[in-house]
Amino acid sequence: MLSHLTTIWSLMKGNRLRYGFALGCLMMATLLNYGVPLIGSVTIDFAIAGKQVAADTSRPVLGFLHLLGGAEHLRANLWLAPVAMVLLSIIGGVFSYLKGWQASLASDGISQKLKNELYDHLNHLPARHHDQTDTGDLVQRCTSDVETTRQFLASQVMDIGNALILACTALPLMLSLNVPMTLVSFSLIGPIVLYGYFYFRKVRYTFKLVEEAEGALTGVVQENLTGIRVVRAFSRHAHERAKFAEPNARYRDRALHMLRLMAWYWSISDVVVITQIGLTLLVGAYWIADGTITVGVHFAFLAYLGIMMWPIRQMGRILTDLGKTTVALNRIREILAVAHESEPVTDPAVTAQSLTGRISVRDLHFNHAASELPPDGRGALNGISFDVQPGETLAILGPSGSGKSTLMHLLLRLYDYTRGSIQYDGRELTTLPRKWVRGQIGVVMQEPFLFSKSLRDNLRLGHGSAPDQEVENAAQTACIHDTILSFEHGYETVIGERGITLSGGQRQRVAIARAVLKRAPVLILDDAMSAIDAETETMILDALKTRRGRATTLVIAHRLATLVHADRIIVLDHGRIIQTGTHAELAAQEGLYRRLWQIQTSVETDFQNELNSK
Repeated sequence: MLSHLTTIWSLMKGNRLRYGFALGCLMMATLLNYGVPLIGSVTIDFAIAGKQVAADTSRPVLGFLHLLGGAEHLRANLWLAPVAMVLLSIIGGVFSYLKGWQASLASDGISQKLKNELYDHLNHLPARHHDQTDTGDLVQRCTSDVETTRQFLASQVMDIGNALILACTALPLMLSLNVPMTLVSFSLIGPIVLYGYFYFRKVRYTFKLVEEAEGALTGVVQENLTGIRVVRAFSRHAHERAKFAEPNARYRDRALHMLRLMAWYWSISDVVVITQIGLTLLVGAYWIADGTITVGVHFAFLAYLGIMMWPIRQMGRILTDLGKTTVALNRIREILAVAHESEPVTDPAVTAQSLTGRISVRDLHFNHAASELPPDGRGALNGISFDVQPGETLAILGPSGSGKSTLMHLLLRLYDYTRGSIQYDGRELTTLPRKWVRGQIGVVMQEPFLFSKSLRDNLRLGHGSAPDQEVENAAQTACIHDTILSFEHGYETVIGERGITLSGGQRQRVAIARAVLKRAPVLILDDAMSAIDAETETMILDALKTRRGRATTLVIAHRLATLVHADRIIVLDHGRIIQTGTHAELAAQEGLYRRLWQIQTSVETDFQNELNSK
């Protein structure tokens, strides 16, 4: 609990003055609200019943009696009592409004700060963490859990303060009126608090289960909406509905269980509160009959009890929300506890100049599953070595799972290699800042991702200040310029989520243009033309040839026609380089490359002959 209070206190940094002002307003509102019953008590006892001031009359009673002009003046002007009560209520209401306003401003500021911190933190987490974490659960933590925390900071913190202020002000005030009656009025408060404590322990665990179930449910919805076209294409509606039904039912059952716990608390607390009021009423009536207390004192106690019992009864809700908040904070802290991608301490002079594009890879090993390599050498990469000179075009070929994309991810330092070395311009990759390295590389991923923005904004992703003419030149290089102009709004056309309104080939061409526009010294094309027709691919390759020498280019492709003009080709299989050379050299050698070349050329020849025969 102490750690959670410490976390909440740290979250309040920058807004503590607002909370202090809100608590001050709350204290004023409480004191004014407590004054209302006391005015009623004074009026009943001294103005109506004609009670005389005695030596044991409490100071608060004497103070209000003096404020109202004395017993005789009050008896002659009874209208002063209701007017004073209304004025105190209005002023108390103003302070209550100020309290709520300041607390809301503070909590909203904290919520905004926390969301910004979470969003920024997620953008700096290692790729491995994102590989192993459910996106829906992350969304749940950044939205629902933050909102739970905000609501607690906006309302429940003030409610806790209200309960403490009530206890600290009501108890001395009631003791000053009558000690035995105070003991009677507080007799059942202890059991309520004790019951609330055990309830809190129970509901905290239950809410954790509810949050986990809701996170799983959000994950299913997010996955289904992301792949909605696949679901429809394979007519998987019934299967997806059944898949959704299980986590939905689990969430319902856990939520209902928590609601049952809350219902039990409210029911039992209602019984205890009514019993406490009834006990105070009966004992007070008995003591009025034998002259132990006055009607005014009894009225004050009943009024104070009415004011106090609601916050005390609300302790169940406060404890419930505290349980929710502790779970939410734990889930938020789990994200924030994950360390950022490691960054080396680098001399600014090292990154002052751009790369020339010279790459050296030596005995590179990597395994996705664990930090250690399998003993039998079955990692994603198993000791590959090669060099690329500045401005050279290196093509990489290999069957699926041979390690081509993994190599690209290591060159971008999305993952850190297990053993071996990657050097840019003679400097070890692990000694260079990740952000700087990625800024030196233009990349087209195997599955190009486009944002739901305009085409111009997507193209400028890597070069935000690029003038329109450069944007259009890059689009022409990727053979997408004329296609963009055919759209109604041209470059200002807003594409859907993930670029879904574009065809696969159009998305790839936009991604190529985006990488070209970056003007980076290293360009990586990871199977970047798989969805582009052969004619357009030839045009793009011809356009890229005119840029040869400007950037070191690494091309991954399955169509060998894409690779034949590369300066050098390496062939990967099971994470090892099995062949290297130019197209002519590899086509003349026995091996995987020659077999693939023969297969692809024969298929194309047969297809062309079939077309000609028609």
